[in-house]
Amino acid sequence: MTLAEQVLALYERTGALLNGHFVLSSGLHSPRYLQSARVLQWPDEATWLGREIAEKAEGLGVQAVVAPALGGIVVAQEVARGLAVRALFVERVDGKFALRRGFELDPGEKVLVVEDIVTTGLSTSETIGVVRDMGAVVVGAAAIIDRSGGKAVLDVPLFSLASLSIPAYAEADCPLCRDGVPATKPGSRGIGAPAAR
Repeated sequence: MTLAEQVLALYERTGALLNGHFVLSSGLHSPRYLQSARVLQWPDEATWLGREIAEKAEGLGVQAVVAPALGGIVVAQEVARGLAVRALFVERVDGKFALRRGFELDPGEKVLVVEDIVTTGLSTSETIGVVRDMGAVVVGAAAIIDRSGGKAVLDVPLFSLASLSIPAYAEADCPLCRDGVPATKPGSRGIGAPAAR
């Protein structure tokens, strides 16, 4: 079994690959959702996933790992453990990501930006912007799963442990909305809540 197959099997085994009608944090709608928290609640699995990403990042000279809150925090911690570097996270302040809690990056410090799941790459791009604003250098981006099927576009190399091509639609184009299927927002901005209509 390949690494990608092992990762996807883990998501299925832990009930983290959900089917239904979901509103993603990007605002797009999708018939499938990857709930990484169901996987990352198991420390051994989280450590394994972080170690696998860390191995792929060897040779990049990473000095710190930065992730967007909330979904990337555990991943960042485990990747940083595998690389023996610091783990930091950005969080939203007035709608924009920022480093808080006394976190700092040195000018020229080499940073790997990590996520649990990449869909459009927007959160990753925003995180990259914060890192660069601090004068640090982003040497790459990584995720457990790239659900864009390789379509997410970043200006740094992006790698993942597995890739899926899961459709995502603007609300106006969503076939599930047209069919009247109720939508939920399962992510960190609306865990299990019905989507506002």
